Amino acid sequence: MTFAPMILLACLIDLAVGWPDALFRRIGHPVTWVGRVISLLERRWNHGTRPARLALGAITVLLVVGGAAVMGVLLQGVLPDGFAGVAIGAVLAWPLLALRSMHQHVRAVAIPLTKGDLPAARQAVSMIVGRDVSRADDAAISRAALESLAENSADGIVAPVFWGVVAGLPGILAYKAINTLDSMIGHRTDRYDAFGKTAARLDDVVNLIPARLTGVLFALVSGRALWALRVMLRDARAHRSPNAGWPEAAMAAALGVRLSGPRQYGDVIAPEPWLNPEGAEADAADLDRGLALYRRMLGAMLLCLAAIWGLPHA
Repeated sequence: MTFAPMILLACLIDLAVGWPDALFRRIGHPVTWVGRVISLLERRWNHGTRPARLALGAITVLLVVGGAAVMGVLLQGVLPDGFAGVAIGAVLAWPLLALRSMHQHVRAVAIPLTKGDLPAARQAVSMIVGRDVSRADDAAISRAALESLAENSADGIVAPVFWGVVAGLPGILAYKAINTLDSMIGHRTDRYDAFGKTAARLDDVVNLIPARLTGVLFALVSGRALWALRVMLRDARAHRSPNAGWPEAAMAAALGVRLSGPRQYGDVIAPEPWLNPEGAEADAADLDRGLALYRRMLGAMLLCLAAIWGLPHA
């Protein structure tokens, strides 16, 4: 059995309508539902000695991810055969994708930046990055938005698609639970370093293949594939993340800009190395070019899903 048609249809639904604001106001979103569970467990269990926090953090991961996977198994098990099952499964998987919203978030940065409205651009980019952008100039805002676009293409789009194709609803639900855990508790801070360690390490593992696939897809649709692949292989491992460097380096080379580099978190400046250091400084025009690259990457991904669907299956 292949889950490719279900995931392909889910992607098309998301591209068409996203997650409507009216629906969000009425019922929220599956990720926010999972987030409430994580917050509850974190408040109750994230205290005591470091070994206790490590253990209770691991139990939190087991409960949240295990619960999501079991829910996926139950839902998958009651889907009818034929196209009806594919369609229902696609509707269930649709909220776990973010193809349309990713484009909207970066476009919201590009529009004011193109008009020279730095305060509005800073506000927009602060919604998608964790660094301090209160004094960011055009280049820093453009870099931050492009890095978010590249990294979130991997863990917000390609990764759930990948795990959905591999394991259907259990795969995509478990992946989103892991990714949500990492975004909420997988931080290297005094509060979360021990409690969130299992979540952070598991997120690294499940994104190993998708992050590299995303980088390859960016390179292949860039119009300069060999150069982008060469830069990705050369620079990706310099990134502090074991995964984010792959799509970011590929995007940097594809656009001819440099990404990453020093950035500010609170009062601390992190001396991160550059990806594609020979590239130019990014600007508002590069955000539009990055979004065009993103759209081509999505097209290539959808073609891959269609090709998997067309393969003979036992």
